[in-house]
Amino acid sequence: MPGMEWILELGLCGLLIATLFHALRLERALGVLKRDRTALESLVAGFNASTAQAETSIARLRQAAEGAGRDIAQRIDAGTTLKDDLAFLTERGDRLADRLETLVRQARSVATPAPAMAEADDGEPRVRSQAERDLLKALRMAR
Repeated sequence: MPGMEWILELGLCGLLIATLFHALRLERALGVLKRDRTALESLVAGFNASTAQAETSIARLRQAAEGAGRDIAQRIDAGTTLKDDLAFLTERGDRLADRLETLVRQARSVATPAPAMAEADDGEPRVRSQAERDLLKALRMAR
């Protein structure tokens, strides 16, 4: 049976060579995996840094938007106040214009044809008719 031992030993040697071949392939695959793991770790670290930077930027953007919103609200309030003031002044101006128009109509209905204006000695025009005097009085009162 010495022949059988040789066959078994040769079979074991063949299996040992096959195991060594697979072990070398496995070692190379593990080396690639280690390199890929290092690259993956650096990629994850970069991703974490980018995420933190994005969160900071979002917080700053939110603060800027809130500040702009407050500024716009203040400007709208100021604009509303100015609009109300302008409406009041316009209404008051309309009332004064109506009053002046009424006074002018009254002065025209009372007035006779107005004589021409003559200049006084100092170069200032002098009013000669009662209607012109009434009109000037009404204009002074409207102020």
